[in-house]
Amino acid sequence: MKKDDKNMIFRQLPSVDYLLESSVIRGFLLTTPRALVLRAIHYVLDELRQKINRVQREDELPDLALPAVVDQINKQITILSQPSLKQVINATGVIVHTNLGRSLLAKKVITPFNTVAGCYSNLEYDLKTGKRGSRYVHVEDILIELTGAESAIVVNNNAAAVLIALDTIAKDKEVIISRGQLVEIGGSFRIPEVMRKSGARMFEIGTTNKTTIDDYEAAIVSNTALLLKVHTSNFQTVGFTEEVPLNALVALGKKYNLPVMEDLGSGCFIDFSLYGLTKEPTVQDSVAKGADIITFSGDKMLGGPQCGIILGKEKIISAIKENQLARALRVDKLTLFALQETLSLYRDEKKAIQQIPTLRMICQSYQSVCRRAKKLLNMIGRVDNTNISLRLCDGFSRVGGGAMPLEEIRSRLLCISPGRLSAPYIVNLLHSYNPPIIARLEKDQVLLDIRTIQEKEVKIVAEAIKLLSATNAIS
Repeated sequence: MKKDDKNMIFRQLPSVDYLLESSVIRGFLLTTPRALVLRAIHYVLDELRQKINRVQREDELPDLALPAVVDQINKQITILSQPSLKQVINATGVIVHTNLGRSLLAKKVITPFNTVAGCYSNLEYDLKTGKRGSRYVHVEDILIELTGAESAIVVNNNAAAVLIALDTIAKDKEVIISRGQLVEIGGSFRIPEVMRKSGARMFEIGTTNKTTIDDYEAAIVSNTALLLKVHTSNFQTVGFTEEVPLNALVALGKKYNLPVMEDLGSGCFIDFSLYGLTKEPTVQDSVAKGADIITFSGDKMLGGPQCGIILGKEKIISAIKENQLARALRVDKLTLFALQETLSLYRDEKKAIQQIPTLRMICQSYQSVCRRAKKLLNMIGRVDNTNISLRLCDGFSRVGGGAMPLEEIRSRLLCISPGRLSAPYIVNLLHSYNPPIIARLEKDQVLLDIRTIQEKEVKIVAEAIKLLSATNAIS
């Protein structure tokens, strides 16, 4: 289309004032805040302008009649009225899915939330003395009990835990770290960048694949403040490799009176090798081997709320608590409550695996997943094979969250093969369902991993697939 023709079409767009004066929009304003209505109007008009700009032929033009525009505004008001953060169903097979909120909280944690969320609490009030107390006491004692550490503090995530620990111990001093442990975690957050922000100066030793205890010792100078070990949880180096075990690093630290810090990343309290999975270093192991400071996430494999947990020697933890960054990085009452309740489940490992969703999904047997997959298929029943066809197949789930990168957990998948509906179209329809269902798209197949679909969500998924089968749209 010619530019002049498009200019004429642009002039046909109703103005904001004209729309506000229309009877239907005036009706919206009786029950909907004016700011929300205006936002919807501007959004729809902007969308229409973009569509007009893109059209090549007259038959591609959007409908600019007032009823059609008002209908779009009404739909946009509905969309904008809904919360942006909402429940989704994770059918990807990635258990600790960073983009989908990481770990699910246990029912025992969620149920009593109103007690703390809707009431005043003793967050920083000592009920024995009647004076101001510390918010950290609500989780410190149980962390000490579970791990054997001398002291503990909780901040808002593990990157913050590493940051404040380095700022406290090694600001303007050198920290020795192996080149093979200069990891990057999600969102392009890198250990070297976190170290720079803390004011510590990084001193790299060894090579990407091999670092020895002699490398550490040779790098120690008068300005060395810390020996740092970072667990490479989101990748593995295989082949001709060597890294220094924590107990050897601790012995070296004692020889030179230097603290040793271990960043465990995901962190876990369970020895997963007892359940047929790859052995991950546990927090208790790091404490027992003598690390002076240990940092790890409270969500991810621990299965609690997002936070960063710092354990270690009393003297160092006390210094971290006095750091001015502690206030900027502290967690709120709801995070502390969720962490407190999650940790209490770890007093009984069997109960923790049964009740903490992340642990339950990681340790759930293949046979159990198969039973749930068969239940889902039975609930769906017969489908219109012209649209889609269904079958169950074997596949693999992953832990996610930067943990056990090579671990493949055998699982059962619902495989949706496209017919009249294309695979991308099926994925988009699942995304638009309420609640949205997030699946995998592989080789023109839509895969729903049953391991990460919760028992209470099976019926919802079944209804979504039945609706998908019955759709009249042709993609």
